[in-house]
Amino acid sequence: MNVLDLIGRSEPLFDVDIQGHEAELSSLVQGGRFLVIGGAGSIGQAVVREIFKRHPRVLHVVDISENNMVELVRDIRSTLGYIEGDFRTFAIDCGGVEFEAFMRWSGGYDYILNLSALKHVRSEKDPFTLMRMVDVNILNTRRTLSYAREQGSEKYFCVSTDKAANPVNMMGASKRIMEMFLMRESAHLPISMARFANVAFSDGSLLHGFNQRLAKSQPISAPRDVRRYFVTPQESGELCLMSCLLGGNRDIFFPKLSEKLHLITFAEIAVKYLRARGYEPQVCETEDEARGRAAELIPTGRWPCYFFDSDTTGEKDFEEFFTDREVLDMERFASVGVIRNEAVFDADRLGWFEARIGELKEAGVWDKPDLVALFNEMIPDFAHKETGRYLDGRM
Repeated sequence: MNVLDLIGRSEPLFDVDIQGHEAELSSLVQGGRFLVIGGAGSIGQAVVREIFKRHPRVLHVVDISENNMVELVRDIRSTLGYIEGDFRTFAIDCGGVEFEAFMRWSGGYDYILNLSALKHVRSEKDPFTLMRMVDVNILNTRRTLSYAREQGSEKYFCVSTDKAANPVNMMGASKRIMEMFLMRESAHLPISMARFANVAFSDGSLLHGFNQRLAKSQPISAPRDVRRYFVTPQESGELCLMSCLLGGNRDIFFPKLSEKLHLITFAEIAVKYLRARGYEPQVCETEDEARGRAAELIPTGRWPCYFFDSDTTGEKDFEEFFTDREVLDMERFASVGVIRNEAVFDADRLGWFEARIGELKEAGVWDKPDLVALFNEMIPDFAHKETGRYLDGRM
């Protein structure tokens, strides 16, 4: 199955820039000690592969998903094999005491890449998951940054999201607040980031769900009115590595829009996906019809689909990688744009945010409006889009 064809492209995005900077990338990797946090997720695994194949001196990977870590190692051994450098994985939480002990043991790293994140808009539905989003996307970033600074790292990279530009959901807003903390830390340690589009077939994504539905002979469901940009897993790894190694302090890399990168709906991809798998889509009018006809249709080569108009909380009407208030460098790379940032931040507001989160945790009771109000205080133009409907309420 050709992923590029499914997302409406014929060519990889970053080949020209990767080839043009390969000597520099390989030289930096070969002499470097790397730590990848959240390295067992889809983007994390792609980053680990990009580093591994350039033969680093040290490559350590941390993630709480033991099973995904096992698959990462199996995948690398089955394709890239082995390197002389020290490649190891550790199934620990970067927010726990074990990570603190691990960092003392490690002796430090030249480059720390943080790919850990709560990335789903569906995480908006309850105050408990939202607080964990604050922990993972903001506070753990702050915490791991402090280790990088104390141990004299050369660079800290953290993945952001296109949803941080003019955010309408809590996930995007959490990443925007994370960017504010990174601006503060950039006075002490060089940092860089990347914002990019949906990663096709990443774990937990709707496209990944297509594979699961086929494996279980279940109908496919997708919005017909949501248009998104997509990158492949390898492209996500390449963009992160380029930002980490080639980006200046406070730079945010993003894919340039061109004829290679354009919007496509999930329903369009679903149709292409099913035909690539040898099935003809059978559009149904309701979820009940799609579920009820699965046993009848699938043996005949037709796959039940339910396509709908989106009405869920936090769904952005369109995607954007930057705002009109940000300064861009569109000349440095052929296929990558760069947001150039000054070290602008409100130290008092950032301190207040940390203190307020601490108060809520100490009290042991909070609700969603508490956190929405907190985010609104941090991002005055935060246009939170609350509909009362959530993705868990759909097939």
